[in-house]
Amino acid sequence: MDPAAPIRIGILTISDRASQGIYQDLGGPAIRTCLTDILSCNWEPVARIIPDERFLIEESLKEMCDQEGCCLVVTTGGTGPARRDVTPEATESVCDKILDGFGELMRAVSLKVVPTAILSRQIAGVRGKSLIVNLPGKPSAIRDCLLAVFPAIPYCIDLIEGPFLTTHEAVVKAFRPKSS
Repeated sequence: MDPAAPIRIGILTISDRASQGIYQDLGGPAIRTCLTDILSCNWEPVARIIPDERFLIEESLKEMCDQEGCCLVVTTGGTGPARRDVTPEATESVCDKILDGFGELMRAVSLKVVPTAILSRQIAGVRGKSLIVNLPGKPSAIRDCLLAVFPAIPYCIDLIEGPFLTTHEAVVKAFRPKSS
């Protein structure tokens, strides 16, 4: 990979209505804004909006990780208990390893704001050299959750042999053990 090339990060909005143009996607832009605030390295978004269809979610995640070369793929939507909410199942099916701590922390942070956070099923996992993180759909919850878990994301990407992510420390300080 060309060291001057921007680091590619996937932003996947999963919403029947936003994918059909019935309403404006607010989740994807909220992720992009938050990542712009957090990251100090050169990066570019690879954004998609798709309906809540498990096969499409799985294929989009695989494409972003395997063909598009995204070291990080952040999803929004489809993490609730409704019948069509299948993002966690699709994520788990394409991952080599599930990282339970991400979902645990995101729910704990969200629970301080709203009691229905216990209904959220977002997860995170590793596919090859990519980290996939499911976020909720509400923009304020996206920011709260992403800021909570991001200190661990650069080191996780180091461990899976991805590119070196740097952050604006006034927003998020990336944690890397002293020995790394």
